[in-house]
Amino acid sequence: MSSVLKLGITDLNNTSIKEVDSIEVIKGKGIVGDRHFHDYNDPYNQITLIESENINEYNTKYNLNIPYLYFRRNIVTKGIRLNNLINKKINIGEVLLEGIDLCRPCKHIQEMLNRDDIIKEFIRKGGLRCQILSSGKINSGNMIELQ
Repeated sequence: MSSVLKLGITDLNNTSIKEVDSIEVIKGKGIVGDRHFHDYNDPYNQITLIESENINEYNTKYNLNIPYLYFRRNIVTKGIRLNNLINKKINIGEVLLEGIDLCRPCKHIQEMLNRDDIIKEFIRKGGLRCQILSSGKINSGNMIELQ
């Protein structure tokens, strides 16, 4: 079964992502309290997901222990292949999302982690950008279901 492993937000750009137990999302705006929360928000900035398995694989390959939230995504998932969800609708908790694009790893994350291989290793493994189609709460541990 696919589920939410961790949730994270930050209210300012370039600051650490803070782990939270639940998030409130608003259709078309984003996550309440997050740096990307805006009226009439671009769907590409509303909410992001990343697979825990990809982070685990990277940590194992390089004998590291980089925490999940250091990769700066809002939802860390377990048991689901995110690359397959572009143009698909998914339910998480009370919320309906639609996968719209893959997240590309960025130079900022690479610099923050002081690693020169993040961009190379996370091409097509950096997560999924989603548009929020319904408002509600997402909790850590919620199941993720395809609609």
